This record gives sequence, structure tokens and C-alpha cells, in this order.
Amino acid sequence: MFQTGDAAAFEALFNRYKAPIFVFLVRQCGNRDIAADLTQDVFTKLLNRADTFRHQSRFSTWIYTIARNTAMDHVRKAKHRNHASLDAASSDDGPALIEKVSDDGPTPERGSKAGELQKALATAIDKLPVDQREVFILREYHGMPFAEIAEVVDAKIGTVKSRMRYALEALRLELHQYEEYAKELL
Repeated sequence: MFQTGDAAAFEALFNRYKAPIFVFLVRQCGNRDIAADLTQDVFTKLLNRADTFRHQSRFSTWIYTIARNTAMDHVRKAKHRNHASLDAASSDDGPALIEKVSDDGPTPERGSKAGELQKALATAIDKLPVDQREVFILREYHGMPFAEIAEVVDAKIGTVKSRMRYALEALRLELHQYEEYAKELL
């Protein structure tokens, strides 16, 4: 058990949750370098607060709560800065994260359209209010049930479902021009 200082148990947890927590944090803050730092912070907090885990909820709920709070702390601190971070990637410096994803589509036209849709989806997700975005990411990218998301974000399950509905409606409106393309894929 990692709480008793078992290094192998901590390593197993680290290997299992490192990538999902990193992806969650990238989606929350929009920057891979910052997300990597925040991921390290999450696991440091996990070690420092191991004795606070009471097994009253799932471990994944607990670690995603730590990740969410770490991201929120970062956003709060960033709002108080009057200058851009030197580590922050500029849109001029290179391709966006979504453009780095390879597409194995059957045709160049379809691949081009899929890449365009992926970029539009990432932009639309980034435009969502934070509370809707985090619910959407936890549900769609991490497959969490609504009850667990409610624990992570400290809200009632009805509130979480409502946030998800509003997120889906906003995404549907934002991506309406891709409706015919999506129908072709079915």
C-alpha cells in the first residue's frame, strides 16, 4: 500500500495514472510543459497527503480531485501575472497539440477534413467555461461515471449532468458546420 511507504505500490499508481492525469491537465491548461509540471505537482501532493486518503471513495476520484485543484490553483496564480510566461508556447512557435496527432484516414481529403475537425473540436472545448470543460473532459476523455465526476468537482450529480448537457449543446452549436461530415462517417 502506497500509504505505508511501499515504493512499488506508488510506482504502480504512478504508471497507471501518469498519462491520464497529464492529458487531463493539458486539456485544463492548454500547455504541455505546464501540464507536465502540474503532473509532477499532483504526484508530489499525493505522496505528501497519502495519509489523508480514507478509502471512502475510489482512488481515481481522489487523484483527479488533487489534479483539478492543482490546475485551478495554477489558473488563479496565472491570472495575477502581468506578463506572459517565458515557457508558454506561442501559436507562432509551432504546431498546436492537435496538429501533432497523426491521422490514418483513408483519403487525403477525409484526412484533411478530420484534422480540421479535430482542431475545431479542441478549440471549441477550450472555449467552454471551466466547469463545463472539466466535466466534459472527465466524462469523454477519461470515461468517468457522473457520480465520480460529482465527487471530483464537489458538486451534486444533477449539477454535473447539467454542466455536461450545456457543454454538449455549446459544442454542437460551435461545430454545426461539420454535421454533414459526421453523417458521412456513420
